Amino acid sequence: MLIRLLRAHLGPYSRPITLLVLLQLIQTIATLYLPTLNADIIDNGVIKGDTGYILATGGIMIGVSLAQVVCSVGAVYFGARTAMALGRDMRAAVFTRVQSFSTREVGQFGAPSLITRSTNDVQQVQMLVLMTFTLMVSAPIMMVGGIIMALNQDVPLSSLLVVIVPILGVIIGFTVSRMRPLFRTMQERIDTVNRVLREQISGLRVIRAFVKDHHERKRFGTANDDLTDVGLRVGRLMALMFPLVMLVVNLSSVAVMWFGAHRIDSGGMQIGALTAFLSYLMQILMSVMMATFMFMMVPRAEVCAERIEEILSTETTVVPPASPVRELSARGFLELRAAEFRYPGAEEAVLRDISFTARPGETTAIIGSTGSGKTTLINLIPRLSDVTDGSVLVDGVDVRSLDEALLARTIGLVPQKPYLFSGTVASNLRYGNPEATDEDLWAALETAQARDFVSKFAEGLDAPIAQGGTNVSGGQRQRLAIARALVRKPEVYLFDDSFSALDYATDARLRAALEQETRESTVVIVAQRVSTIRGADRIIVLDEGRVVGEGTHRELMDDNETYREIVLSQLTEEEAA
Repeated sequence: MLIRLLRAHLGPYSRPITLLVLLQLIQTIATLYLPTLNADIIDNGVIKGDTGYILATGGIMIGVSLAQVVCSVGAVYFGARTAMALGRDMRAAVFTRVQSFSTREVGQFGAPSLITRSTNDVQQVQMLVLMTFTLMVSAPIMMVGGIIMALNQDVPLSSLLVVIVPILGVIIGFTVSRMRPLFRTMQERIDTVNRVLREQISGLRVIRAFVKDHHERKRFGTANDDLTDVGLRVGRLMALMFPLVMLVVNLSSVAVMWFGAHRIDSGGMQIGALTAFLSYLMQILMSVMMATFMFMMVPRAEVCAERIEEILSTETTVVPPASPVRELSARGFLELRAAEFRYPGAEEAVLRDISFTARPGETTAIIGSTGSGKTTLINLIPRLSDVTDGSVLVDGVDVRSLDEALLARTIGLVPQKPYLFSGTVASNLRYGNPEATDEDLWAALETAQARDFVSKFAEGLDAPIAQGGTNVSGGQRQRLAIARALVRKPEVYLFDDSFSALDYATDARLRAALEQETRESTVVIVAQRVSTIRGADRIIVLDEGRVVGEGTHRELMDDNETYREIVLSQLTEEEAA
């Protein structure tokens, strides 16, 4: 999975990678050549007292060292640049795919996990690539080259490598095999910590209201301790591995000095050759240690790559049309024909056989008990989710065939939980229409009954809005969301319980202003408050995912028991008449 992910995203960077490998090759060759030059100085210069040879060879060593430094700096530069670009591309790919998800896929992964995969998981893969470019390219060259150069110095002494390298390989293999499942658990525990922390920050008022501070501290502490426990288990493996590797390295040095001294004493080897052999041994072992360090990162990066690939390979259930319709002839005629929505694997459909029409210039209201499927029904129209059977049509065209931009221009949605982005009042309103003038914004605010409180801000339209709109009240947030939809001037307005946080007087003024503003548009209102929808041209009554009534307020009061129960739970018989 890791290889496939890297192959898919490193393709555009073949030229810098080729240059990087070339620089690493030159640097490694220079590193391998220096001990041989040093041995020549000792054996042919120092021992023989040849100053000229020492200076000449020393000059070559300086030149080789300079080439090594230049290539090293260049390799690090190109490696870092490519790794950072890879991280950027992966984050962009994950973001683009998540943006295409329907509410079903977002719910499947969960927001905390999506955030972790876009940040921490991508960073782990990026770090592995960076370390691979700066260390792993040179490590195998140095190890193979070191063995060759060591054999060139003394073949009998090189037999020590036959024992040393397999021992290191066994240590590395044992450690890596234990680390991989731990790293998978670690990433899942990070997801859990993010989820708990996000819930606690978002639900801070509820926590304070119910005095659950101690409970939430305990819940976060449990998640934090679980992550710490996995981290400690990984740390113990690392703490075990490094001393073992260093023990092998130090024993190898002692063994080389011991057997090398005997080789010198017998005349089979020179002092400079022993010095060079010891340098090559250290280079071989260092390359193995670099590989060890890399192998420690690979399991975690592999797990992260699987999690990233899981997102990238998940296809959205809201599929863009192959041949999109880019123009509509009519203006906002909405129709649902036997629409059904069922979650994957669910025994029962959430919505079943939903059929009704909503016409321009009319207001269609949807009412029903909690859990009857009202919000799910509204979400089918702008394709936040797609019907699993039947169809949703705008101006006679199935919404699944409409161009995404056209659908967005045609439909203006005010969701049940209005969300405002960090920025200003103006930037949030222009989310509906980037070309809107200040006059357009004030007009929309006037209709949404939001002009009064916005004009009281010292900055006016430039007043700051915190993420989620947390620095304004619930009612103000709803009115700003309504104004945002009005700025777009769509043919179809969808209000999903968008007046629940308003007092009755504001609600009445807003509905009266909306009636004038949307008199040529199709308006669909989902509401719990009967007073909000009793004047609608058509009222759809939902119960357990089915349409159980359709008509005006008076018609439904006379012949629909479900609607009558809802109305009388809020109004007296006289008020409902």
